[in-house]
Amino acid sequence: MCNTKNVDLVKALGADVVIDYQTKDFTKTATRFHFIFDAVGKSSFGQCKPLLTNKGVYISTELGKNAENIFLALTTPMFGGKRVLFPIPVMNKETVIFLKQLVEKGEYKPVIDRQYILSQIVEAYKYVETGQKTGNVILKIAD
Repeated sequence: MCNTKNVDLVKALGADVVIDYQTKDFTKTATRFHFIFDAVGKSSFGQCKPLLTNKGVYISTELGKNAENIFLALTTPMFGGKRVLFPIPVMNKETVIFLKQLVEKGEYKPVIDRQYILSQIVEAYKYVETGQKTGNVILKIAD
């Protein structure tokens, strides 16, 4: 799910299904998904649960309202159906090597929205806080 201006970008990144939330209510789609990943915290498990297959998984990078995603990640697996996973990032040597290999093979496609220099850190932060960024915002520390 993305806005109109990012439909082609999301398709190019490999999404099987892209829903433009500016023109369609994603909760009304007839498609059922094995996996829903909310990368910006604009949905909830409650909204997405009807869209999941019987053993479907919902992941969000955000805590959710009242930090519900942590609680749901602990409780939903006990019921054996649709569940929430809460990603806890782990960075180790193997992960760094794996990411390096993806970059070297050209399989990693970073999306960079804007770049700022260190003296523009306030502007960069304000832009990120608008919730309108697409991809990453880079803060250049040194030349």
